[in-house]
Amino acid sequence: MQIANMNWFQLDTYLKHDNRVILPLGSTEQHAWLSLCTDHILASRLANEVGDLCGVPVYPGLPFGMAPYFSAFPGTISLTPDTYQRLISDILTSLYTSGFRRILIINGHGGNSPVQAQIHHWLNQHPGARVLLHNWWSAPHTRRQVQHCATNASHASWMENFPWTRLAGVTLPDHEKPALDVAQLAQLPAGAVREYIGDGNYGGQYQRSDEEMLAIWQTARQETRQLLEHGWVEPTAGQR
Repeated sequence: MQIANMNWFQLDTYLKHDNRVILPLGSTEQHAWLSLCTDHILASRLANEVGDLCGVPVYPGLPFGMAPYFSAFPGTISLTPDTYQRLISDILTSLYTSGFRRILIINGHGGNSPVQAQIHHWLNQHPGARVLLHNWWSAPHTRRQVQHCATNASHASWMENFPWTRLAGVTLPDHEKPALDVAQLAQLPAGAVREYIGDGNYGGQYQRSDEEMLAIWQTARQETRQLLEHGWVEPTAGQR
């Protein structure tokens, strides 16, 4: 149920009986041998599938996020925290003005997670609204399914290698990369990050079976749907 396939009359009708909406957040950044838009692709696909299942409108995903540590890799686009936080606030305000009160943000990029503080600030100004920031890949059931397949799994490794994020004609390495020291990464500027992580995989195999990946995806879809249907805290009488 994509906003791109609706007009304002149809949305006005929808808002008379439901006030939920989905907004995907992604990033355009290095993902080793996978698509530069991996985070954007995954968040948007998950949002669209869950939106269709639940009959909830889905806005186009934001393809850019905060990824300063990858800025030495060609193709990466990174927004400053101030720019990104203002962007999210403006979007939330526009959604609120339209009539949405329950906003599920499906986030596909860990670097965007600090925006949670800005969301809380926005909620203080809009007490009748509810916003859920859902980091889908690290949600409990999905993470458990990933760990069931392999414990060495991280950025740009097999756990992000779905049929819709891999690239045609690209041959992937067939070994398992040792896990990197993420704490060390946090201390490095972008040039040193690129030197340290090499091809971009943070650790793990580069690909596992499609059967395993589709099982992970099914879990993520079920977990996200459950959140969309039952994850809301009702506003009190004074907040409405």
